[in-house]
Amino acid sequence: MTHFMTLVRRLRRDQRGTAMVEFALTAPVFLLLLLGIVDYCHQMYAQQVLQGAVSQSARLSTLESYAGNQTLLDESVRSRVKAVYKEADVKFKRLAYESYDQVGKPEPLTDKNGNGVWDTGECFEDLNGTGAWEADRGTAGNGGADDVVLYEASMEFARLLPVWKMLGQPEATTLRASTVLRNQPYNANAVTSQVICNK
Repeated sequence: MTHFMTLVRRLRRDQRGTAMVEFALTAPVFLLLLLGIVDYCHQMYAQQVLQGAVSQSARLSTLESYAGNQTLLDESVRSRVKAVYKEADVKFKRLAYESYDQVGKPEPLTDKNGNGVWDTGECFEDLNGTGAWEADRGTAGNGGADDVVLYEASMEFARLLPVWKMLGQPEATTLRASTVLRNQPYNANAVTSQVICNK
């Protein structure tokens, strides 16, 4: 028993190998944090690439020569993004409004019960020509002369590092960029809206 107690005291005083044990305990946490920072910085860079491409192409879309060719503008954004992120899936959406203060606003309605949405028997003004009440009054497409256009692009791409697996995150991430611009007054703008009450 004395021999055992002596061995225990000797092991308690022995400091050899403590640095290795401490490193083994802290290294996984440190590496996970480091990889997370790298992955986050990679996503921030991707966001800047997407926003830059959207902003430059959207400025061109306000000119008359590009107004009718949305595909060319979308391809411009897509090619700029894919020059850096070859596997990215880039998608686009455009909504046109008559003025800046209408962006993202619902179509006007006579809200009898005050719930903020259209219900059967309530009248609404169909501003985008769909024949149904919409929570966003924007008209799909590039709009007409002097319209305000909300141009949105999204890109989905695989994360750079396998940190997502350790943190339970999905493999792919989606980033979005948007800009709001006004078209040039290159021709007469036709406003088509009607009040609908019989739905």
